Amino acid sequence: MFGDERRKKMNLGGVSSVTTHATILADAQARREERINAKRRQDSATMIQSWWRSSREAQVVRRQLRDAFDRGADSVVWTRYLVFGGVSEDRLGRWSTVMSQNNFAALIQPFTTAERESWLVLVRRVSIILLRSISTAPESPNARTHLLILNTLMSPVDMQKILPDGGNVVYHAITNYLCSRDFVRFVAAAFTRIPVESRKSPSLPPLAVLCTRPFASIGPQTPNLQAQFLQHIMTLPLLPNRIPIASLGLFSAGIPLSSLEHLGDSAAVVSSLNNAARTHLLANLATFMPQMRYEQLEQTNLRAYLALLNQVVASTPPSSLEIPPQQSAIVSIVGDSDDEFGDIREVNATVAGSLLRLIDSKTAARINGLLAPAHLSILLKLAGKAPIAYALLANISAVWPNSRASVLRSAVAHGGSNLVKALWRDWVRGSSIGRDVDMRLLTDPSHADQWPPLVFLLQVYAQMLLTMGDEEFFSAPGAPRNPLSLAEVTELVYRALRVAFVLYWNEDQADVKDGRVPGLAIRWEMVRSDATTFLQSVHARDSRRPFVPPQHWLLTSQIDVSSFVEAAVIEDTELTTPEELVSRGPRHTMSKRQVAFMSPRLGVLHNIPFALPFEVRVAIFRAFVLNDQRRLGIDMHHPGARHRIVIRRNRIAEDGFDHLNEMGANLKGSLAITFVDQFGQEEAGIDGGGVFKEFLTALSKEVFNADRGLWLETSQHELYPNPMSMATEPHQLNWYRFVGRILGKALYQGILVEVAFASFFLAKWLSKQSFLDDLASLDQELYKGLIYLKHYQGNPEDLALNFTINEDDLGVTRTINLIPNGENIPVTRENKLQYIHLVCHHRLSRQIQKQSRAFFEGLSEIIDPKWLRMFNQQELQILVAGVNTDVDVDDLRQNTNYGGVYDADEETIVAFWGVVKSFDTTQRRQLLRFVTSCSRPPLLGFKELVPLFSIRDAGNDQTRLPTSSTCVNLLKLPRYKSEAVLKQKLLQAIQSNSGFDLS
Repeated sequence: MFGDERRKKMNLGGVSSVTTHATILADAQARREERINAKRRQDSATMIQSWWRSSREAQVVRRQLRDAFDRGADSVVWTRYLVFGGVSEDRLGRWSTVMSQNNFAALIQPFTTAERESWLVLVRRVSIILLRSISTAPESPNARTHLLILNTLMSPVDMQKILPDGGNVVYHAITNYLCSRDFVRFVAAAFTRIPVESRKSPSLPPLAVLCTRPFASIGPQTPNLQAQFLQHIMTLPLLPNRIPIASLGLFSAGIPLSSLEHLGDSAAVVSSLNNAARTHLLANLATFMPQMRYEQLEQTNLRAYLALLNQVVASTPPSSLEIPPQQSAIVSIVGDSDDEFGDIREVNATVAGSLLRLIDSKTAARINGLLAPAHLSILLKLAGKAPIAYALLANISAVWPNSRASVLRSAVAHGGSNLVKALWRDWVRGSSIGRDVDMRLLTDPSHADQWPPLVFLLQVYAQMLLTMGDEEFFSAPGAPRNPLSLAEVTELVYRALRVAFVLYWNEDQADVKDGRVPGLAIRWEMVRSDATTFLQSVHARDSRRPFVPPQHWLLTSQIDVSSFVEAAVIEDTELTTPEELVSRGPRHTMSKRQVAFMSPRLGVLHNIPFALPFEVRVAIFRAFVLNDQRRLGIDMHHPGARHRIVIRRNRIAEDGFDHLNEMGANLKGSLAITFVDQFGQEEAGIDGGGVFKEFLTALSKEVFNADRGLWLETSQHELYPNPMSMATEPHQLNWYRFVGRILGKALYQGILVEVAFASFFLAKWLSKQSFLDDLASLDQELYKGLIYLKHYQGNPEDLALNFTINEDDLGVTRTINLIPNGENIPVTRENKLQYIHLVCHHRLSRQIQKQSRAFFEGLSEIIDPKWLRMFNQQELQILVAGVNTDVDVDDLRQNTNYGGVYDADEETIVAFWGVVKSFDTTQRRQLLRFVTSCSRPPLLGFKELVPLFSIRDAGNDQTRLPTSSTCVNLLKLPRYKSEAVLKQKLLQAIQSNSGFDLS
């Protein structure tokens, strides 16, 4: 065909050349390869010729078989002609029509003959051909007949009826054969080729029956078949809308959702699906396994189904099924929720609603049924039999963060105290989680079954604390009881504190951010946040009324305090951005969550600061300030050039506002205050800091006076911003900013300002939630009414409440909607906790939101908000105003300097300390204020007073009163001969309330 390759090639040119050994070898190799290629071409040609001849013969045979099929024959031969002659839709339709006639006589008769084995083989072959035809053209004219044949062959009841002897063998054989050859995929393809709007298609009823036939014939115990059904049928979009209404009952009863105990690894099934398929699976599971069927399931089946549902929920990206926000969420520094909690729930715009945009409203509504109170209620009811329900509830709140609060409120409303008791006593108390500070123990897979109850307990109990008064928390006589005893709360605090500490202290914060919790699909970050929220809530109670051992909150055994302080200052410096240095405010400050990822030490300080002693945190705060002063070149001991301010004593507030309000962050620098008396004369005294302290003290008396209109008092005489509308006018808001800057200046310089703020207002500084118990000091009647509503045993609708609140603004009563359309939404048993929380939020947060924001804007220009996060409300009050305790005379004496002829052993000095020892608490405070302008001792002791307390002799005049220079904390004490005279003159001086002219 390609010439004679064996003929020797000769060169007749007569040219000869001298060749090398290498050339000869290369030439030989080339000829060898040419022979091999020629042989390959020859073999290929032979194969092609053979294939062509066989194909031609096969075509002839198939043509003959088709002709024979068209002429007709008995069932076996006729079917053999069909199978081997090549199938066309027309011939397949003729076959189905004939086989389905006369009660399937032609189909069944061969099974009763000696040819039954070969007939079974043929019928199996035709069955797969029928299935493929249905898959390709489910609405073709022959599809219904094909479906009739397959439904009969795969029905144990029908086959047993028409073939009593051997019917079970046939349907088992056919079903197994089809299921092993992608039966489920073909059926799913058939569904997708019928438009959803063609619900009345005649092919749909038999197709819906065929879909579930395998589970009736071979049972639901085949894991592969169940997995395929879930992967291909249950992921069909709008599956309930594809099934005719008349067929929905049979279809729902036939699908294997109530017998998934044999499914095996549901996680593998779910992981094989993309996000869109999981979304439709979730909707179809919620539709075809409604919550009312849960109680009908056996325990093993219930656990298996909930495990599958939990895997699907857990694999769904958080917020992807929620309506995305119109713009990026911003966590307000004066909001009503802790920013560690809130910031975690901020979601990138590309994630929020990403799956919701891919589905229709019906599918979304079916999925949202998982969040319905009825579904949550049945999960809580059955959690004792199926603890996986706790994991499902925790994952639901993670995947739908915007609905988290409503999920937890439902848990509290339907589970209540019994739920908390069951979680603690049946699951968490015996758990090993949180007993030690070790990340390896937390991530141990063997603890997978212990995490869901713990996480859900922390979530539910923290939610419960939002509307739990102190009387209930401490189980006061006559009040409802706390579901946990104080001893149990203390133990839970111990566990949660160690879990949170490990997650903040872990150097590998990437693992905390992206790692998953054993037994749950939520991130470690979420567990850390839940533990933190719980701990902060309980610590606030313990700060008001201590009930845990004094050292219970501390983890100093895990921390080297001295190196911790140094490292925290360094990390804070590294995290300070240029933008913050220029303009510091809520929007320029990293959240606690962001800081925690970048700095483990600051993560501890900002979120669980109570793990360190208060004194250590105050020292860290002062170190932060000192570091900031060094950065700005501020030396408070040698101030150099200072900004001089003249203040009229009879107009302290107005002059302070006019001269200082526009200075902004420049207030950090040194100021020289000069007072002018009512006669226009400058008062004597050089401001070394004491005159500014006097100014702050006098300014505080004016601006924090409730009669001025900026502030109101609670029943405990604690201040909060005036909620009236007049306080939100621009000029008034500027005053709030000014007061914030001045108070920030006091904190910056360590000057105590004797003013008491309401706890709920201090919470705004820390971006923390306000609680029902905070309402007691603000509006006792409203507080009592909400407590009554919370524990009301009747139907709350009898009280005729709705989601509105009335407020009196300068004699005008206004009705405010707590939620959109609140006037038309009644308060019910299911939503009464939401109502209580919203009322508290309105009174404690919304009414003073603008005022609080303005105040904090001024404060944050001087004090980095990150620094304040180291304290809770009670500690922040101490940082501002000091501790209302007695003056430690021994500490003051050890930190006193002497001048002139005085020293520690001089006779007058010895008498002076004896007199001071004899003073009562009030007199000691008067002495301290007389010398330093503040009646409260420094937080860290008198060693922190700058400059130190000093005493200098003032001559021998026995009639002269002691005088002071508060600018340098100096007492000028004459050398009295008598201790009695010393006491009488000293008391007269310190109780005179004179200004600096006294010195």
